[in-house]
Parts: sequence; C-alpha cells; structure tokens
Amino acid sequence: MTAYAAHTTPTTADGGPLLVAGLLLAAGGGRRLGGRPKALLDYAGRPLVEHAALALRDGGCGPVQVVLGAAAADVRERARLEAYRVAVNSGWADGMGSSLRAGLEALADTGARAVVVALVDQPGVGAAAVARMVAAYRGPGSLAAASYEGKRGHPVLFGRERWAEIAARAVGDQGARSYLKLHESEMTLVECGDIGGPADIDTPEDLHLLRDGASDPPSTTKC
Repeated sequence: MTAYAAHTTPTTADGGPLLVAGLLLAAGGGRRLGGRPKALLDYAGRPLVEHAALALRDGGCGPVQVVLGAAAADVRERARLEAYRVAVNSGWADGMGSSLRAGLEALADTGARAVVVALVDQPGVGAAAVARMVAAYRGPGSLAAASYEGKRGHPVLFGRERWAEIAARAVGDQGARSYLKLHESEMTLVECGDIGGPADIDTPEDLHLLRDGASDPPSTTKC
C-alpha cells in the first residue's frame, strides 16, 4: 500500500480530459434511523443526496451516476437530480453490494476509464476530496482510496479493468470491502484528513453531523 497526497489534474495521452465517472450509492433505507432514507436527510435545507452528487460533479467526475433504492420516487420528486444519471436498484434491501453492481452496470456504456465511488451518508466528504481521488488515476488498473489520518475510507477509485471482479465480489452489505481487502497491497492511499471527514450517519445520534456542517456545506454550486 502506498500513500499519495499531490493534487494534479490527470489527462489522456493526447492531453485531453480524462473521463472519470462518479458513482453515488444512495439506495439505503436507513433502518437504524427508524426507516428514514439517508438520501432524503436534510442538509442545508436540501436532501443530502444533492450535496453528495454535487461533490462528485464539482470534484471533476463526469458523468455522475446516482443509484437510488428506498423511497426512490420520493427522492426523485424532492431532490434536484436532473444533472445526473439516475438508476433505481429494486434489490436495494439486499445490501450495498447490489447497488454497487447496479451502478457499475449503468456506467458500462459511458467509456469511463475509472470511477470514484462515494456514499450518500458522509456529509464531510466534499468536492476537494473527490478531486484528489480523480487525480490519483494512474491507468485502467488504478486502485485508490481516501484515507483519514492513515485509515482507509471513502471515496474510492477503481480503474475500468477492475470493475468486473469488483461487481462479482459485491454481495450483501460488503460492497467492495472483500475486493479491497484482497488487493490491499496494490492500493494507493490518498490522504484527505486535512479537507474532510469520514464520519457517516447510521443512527439518530449521528444526525448532528448534518447540523454541524450545514452552515458551511463543502459544495455550493446549484444543480
């Protein structure tokens, strides 16, 4: 495992922009939040899913694919997602793995060379952290993860040639966890502790993360 902290904008061999897609996993039903879908949690007066998708876009990802699940119709009605690709994972209750598979499949026709995967329930992850992940691209076999004081977290970046195996291993609530553990020695860690935080919202006790950050959201561009 290697560490990486520089922030440069990657380009293709001919100097053109690199196509790094963004994938936002936003399908969870918030079981430990009393059944409140995390995508619809209020952040600075708007659904949390908007903040997370915008962080991917402002961080340099394109296209940005959002995967919805629980209360998908309500999310589409209330959140401004017109600027993004949206897929609905009907099997969202099976766990995060099914949403990861659905998102990678939805991006298969984009020609993206890599994808940055983010989770909807981490309001401390903003565009600056995403930009560092985009800059960590080193080819189709790239494998990188954000770290916070040396501890691996999200977002993560997967080069295109890794997608098939990641999808095959994404089962239940594991997401890409088993794949990352298997390939830990190949992974680049991108320190993001100076620009964001990895805390996620799982229980009512975590809802203060929304209030603490809502006065100064990391992303402010309108959809």
